[in-house]
Amino acid sequence: MEYRSPVYNIISVPIEKIQPNTYNPNAVAPPEMKLLYESIKEDGYTMPIVCYFDSDKDQYIIVDGFHRYRIMLEHKDIYEREKGMLPVSVINKTIDQRMASTIRHNRARGSHDVDLMSNIVKELHELGRSDNWISKHLGMDKDEILRLKQITGLAELFKDIDFGKAWRPVKETEK
Repeated sequence: MEYRSPVYNIISVPIEKIQPNTYNPNAVAPPEMKLLYESIKEDGYTMPIVCYFDSDKDQYIIVDGFHRYRIMLEHKDIYEREKGMLPVSVINKTIDQRMASTIRHNRARGSHDVDLMSNIVKELHELGRSDNWISKHLGMDKDEILRLKQITGLAELFKDIDFGKAWRPVKETEK
């Protein structure tokens, strides 16, 4: 079967059936949010919201596009013009792959909140993902992963680290 990108299957979804994910570390400052509103007001929605469809809850969970979603929630003029519908591109991926996808989308265009990024690394680690996996799928180098692990302060994140032996304690008999 030939691969077909999700963008070729955009659907129109009522905003009430769309929910943010619980792990997005992306933050947009007020001036950029104002610019995003102006962009959507002037140009319309030119990019779909990327979602995962949770059939058990009959909800679309945002993978990318939270701030475009927020614009419709916070601006009645946009909601009314769009009749409460958002363009959605659906991806069918596991939670770890959705987290990685969110980060890839965000990193390709912006910055991240450090504490939230640390939590993502922690959650991926708890899901059994290695530093190599995180590096490959989130586009981080080993030092960045280490720094983010240090922020969480959890010893569990360092259990597989082989620390160097830069010093050794002097025994009483050696003095």
